[in-house]
Amino acid sequence: MTDHIKKQLLEEIAKLEHELAHELPVEIKKAASLGDLSENAEYHMAKQRQVFVNARLGQVKKRMAELSLVNLANIPKDKVAFGSTITVYDTTKDEEIIYKLVTSEESDVSKGLISTTSPIGRGLIGKKVGDTAVVVTPNGKRELEILKLITIHDEVGE
Repeated sequence: MTDHIKKQLLEEIAKLEHELAHELPVEIKKAASLGDLSENAEYHMAKQRQVFVNARLGQVKKRMAELSLVNLANIPKDKVAFGSTITVYDTTKDEEIIYKLVTSEESDVSKGLISTTSPIGRGLIGKKVGDTAVVVTPNGKRELEILKLITIHDEVGE
C-alpha cells in the first residue's frame, strides 16, 4: 500500500472516530433534550448519522486491512498487475494511451490512473507486452494492444 493511501485512510478513520466519539453524542444528547423522541427530527437525523458513520468506519478499517495484505513478492514481474504502468494502443480509438493500475482510492481516469477493479484494469491484469485485451466498457468494446509495460518492481528498482 502506498504511503499516500495509508495516510488518506488513517485520516478518514481518525475523522470518523472523532465524530462518533465526540460530536454525535453531543448532537444526540442535545436533540433528546428537545422532548418527545417519536417526533424529534433532529434526534432521528443524529441517530441515522451515527449508524452511517459507524458503517463507514467499518468499511474503511476493512479496506485498510485488505490493502495492508498486499505483498510485493506476489506481484508478477513480467505481467500487468497492481502498480504497473502500461502503454496500450487502442485500436478502437486509433491512439496510444498510458494507464497506471492503482487502488480504487487513487483512481483518476483524467490522469490515466485506473483502478485494478475497473473494466479496463481487470481486462489488462495478467497480460504481457504484445497481448491484446478486449475490454467491455460502458462506452462499448475496446481492443487494447499492450505495447510497453513497466511493473511496480521496475519502478522500485528490484
